[in-house]
Amino acid sequence: MNYSLVNELSGLFSWYNILLLLQGLGRTLALSAFGCLVGFLLGFVLAIFGNTSSKVLKPLRGLIRIYCFMFRRIPFLVTLMLIFFISQYSGLKLSTFMVALVSVCLIAAAYLGEVIRSGLESVHRNQWEAAETLNFSYLQSLRYIIIPQSIKVVIPPTFSFFIMYIKDTTLASQIGVMELTSASKVLTDKGFSAALVYATVLILYFCISYPLSRFGKRLENKIATARYR
Repeated sequence: MNYSLVNELSGLFSWYNILLLLQGLGRTLALSAFGCLVGFLLGFVLAIFGNTSSKVLKPLRGLIRIYCFMFRRIPFLVTLMLIFFISQYSGLKLSTFMVALVSVCLIAAAYLGEVIRSGLESVHRNQWEAAETLNFSYLQSLRYIIIPQSIKVVIPPTFSFFIMYIKDTTLASQIGVMELTSASKVLTDKGFSAALVYATVLILYFCISYPLSRFGKRLENKIATARYR
């Protein structure tokens, strides 16, 4: 029995299989990191325009709120399938990785846009009035007064979202993206023990998520300490 286990492990951790898992891990990290980074930038733009009191931009504010409301409530898998079939029928013929990346960006922009908007609104109205007294424009008020204060509120939930989406990218395997979960399916289809394969995948996800969660928690504590000084 022990010999069988050792033989199974030596076969599972061959160079080819290790490279397959690392390739899947790399795609998982790329989807999460790049998707959430672009989503954060788009969310920042949505929050800035969605938070303005300009009457000219009132229709745009309405569209932004509808967008954020919808994509925060649509499951990632539904968004993934929607973008996939739109790309097929429209003739764009995006690769499955690009479909997954666009889907992550769309949902990340909606979630993080709301996070950033909440951060901007957490700054007391007196700060806006002080900026107006100094004759600052809207963008100057954001840059020099509002954003430096709101970032303390924005960072913790942003980190939490990023960690959550590392796990959610497993759904990209449904359209054929060779991420970490897809790589594990390939190995089980080759006859390797599902328990060993998925235990390995579990460890890999833990090795990504745990350091990030600890870093996010430390950053949150550091920010909280700075706020009460």
